[in-house]
Amino acid sequence: MSIHYDASRRITESEFIDLLKRSTLAERRPVGDPNSVAAMLRHANLLCTAWDADKLVGVARSVTDFEFCCYLSDLAVDEAYQKRGIGKKLIALTKSRLGRKASIILLAAPKAEGYYPKIGFNPHRSAWVLPADRELS
Repeated sequence: MSIHYDASRRITESEFIDLLKRSTLAERRPVGDPNSVAAMLRHANLLCTAWDADKLVGVARSVTDFEFCCYLSDLAVDEAYQKRGIGKKLIALTKSRLGRKASIILLAAPKAEGYYPKIGFNPHRSAWVLPADRELS
């Protein structure tokens, strides 16, 4: 297996949706809403990908200012390619594109909570989420 990593190659909405489904991340992403998926790709300003020949097998999609913080909003690896270091390499590629003071921040999928401490992430006890359907009180 020879995986190629790229931080400049764009992907299509259908490639992204297909990978989300093959990674199980589709359970928590709006894969049935093409406009949302298109916006997710259009507004991400750092996209790192992993390829097995022409097959997309991994994505790290981020929103960042490149100097202080980087929100890694999606880390998806095809289930058939997991446990081969692809996710870790995608995070390393993401980190290599950031300034030396930038922290990577993410919200772990429930199935992946145990993964991030193993590769060097620290937990943060004060992350907060305001769901889209909830108003400020």
